[in-house]
Amino acid sequence: MKTAAPNLRTLVIGAGSWGTALAATATQNSHTLLWCRHAEQAQAICLQHHNPRYLHDCALPKALHATASFSEAITHLKSSPSQALIILGVPVKAMRETVSFWFSMLDKEHLSNIPIVWTCKGFEQSTGQLPHEIVRESSGFPHIGVLSGPSFAREVVQGLPVALTVASDSTVVLQRTTEVLHNNFCRIYQSDDVNGVEVGGALKNVIAIACGIADGLALGNNARAALITRGLAEMTRLGVAMQGQARTFAGLTGLGDLVLTSTGDLSRNRQVGLAIAKGVSLSDILNSGITAEGVRSAQDILKRAHSLSIDMPITEVVCRVLFDDLSPRNAVQQLLTREAKQEHV
Repeated sequence: MKTAAPNLRTLVIGAGSWGTALAATATQNSHTLLWCRHAEQAQAICLQHHNPRYLHDCALPKALHATASFSEAITHLKSSPSQALIILGVPVKAMRETVSFWFSMLDKEHLSNIPIVWTCKGFEQSTGQLPHEIVRESSGFPHIGVLSGPSFAREVVQGLPVALTVASDSTVVLQRTTEVLHNNFCRIYQSDDVNGVEVGGALKNVIAIACGIADGLALGNNARAALITRGLAEMTRLGVAMQGQARTFAGLTGLGDLVLTSTGDLSRNRQVGLAIAKGVSLSDILNSGITAEGVRSAQDILKRAHSLSIDMPITEVVCRVLFDDLSPRNAVQQLLTREAKQEHV
C-alpha cells in the first residue's frame, strides 16, 4: 500500500455504504476523515475499524479516521486547503440540505474553493433536478463534479478492482479526485460530460428494476439481454436530449453501470424488481429497509422524457408497475406487443 501524500486531505461527508467505501479507498493516497452523523458510529470506526451501521462485517483501514464534529472536519480541511477534496456521499434526497449547510460552513472559513464531488444517482423528487442542478442552485461551490461508475460498495471496501469516472468542467476537480482515488485497485477515468454521467446513473436504476422483474418471472437470459440493450437505447435518447454526449452511454457510467446494476445480486434496484415479481407490495419492500434510487427517480425521469418528447417504453411500464398497480406479467406483455420497428437508438 502506498503512503498517503503528505499534503492531500480528503473529507468524506456521509458514512453510508458508499461513503465508507470511498473513504477507505482514499486512505491509500490521502489523509482521510469520514464525517458521520452519529458519534458512536465515528467512535467505532476509529477504535474498532469497522462501521457498525453499514458494511459492518468489512474491516476498514486503520489509517481511516472518523468524526461527528463539524469543527474537526473544518480543521482537517484547513490544514491543507490547496490540496483538499470533499466527497459527498449522501443520497439525492439529502443533497440540497447537505450542500447548502456545508457551503455556508466552508464559506465562513474561506474554504469554499475546495473541489467537491458527489456520488448520488437519481433525480430529486420535489423538483426533478439532477444532482449538479441542485448543487448549483443551492450553493456557490465553484469546483464541482460527479463521481460515478459500475461499483458495489462492498467490493470496493474489500479492495477488489473497480473503474470509476469523475466528470466535471473543472480541471481542479478532475485532477484532485484522480490524485486521491486512483490506486492499484481503483482506476479513475476523467470526463467533461456531467449531464451524460448523471443521466446514466439515474436511468440505469430504473432499467435494473425492470430486469429484476424479468428475472423474478423467470423469463430467461434472452429477456434480460433485451431489456439491458433497449434500456441503453432509452438512456442514450434521454441523455442526448439533456445535453449529454452519446459516447458517454457506451462507457462506464452508461453501459457499465447498467450491466452491473441489472445483473448483480448486490443491486438494490434489481432486488426491488425481484420482490415485485414475487408479489411483494412496493410499500412492504420499502418498509423492509431497501433504499432504491430507481423507485424515487422513475416518475421524474418519465416526466422529463415527456417534456422532451422522448419515447421511454421500459421506464413507462416500470412506473405503471410501481405506482399504478400494473401487474408484472401484463407489463411484459405490453412491451412485447408494441409495434414492430427498426432498431435504432
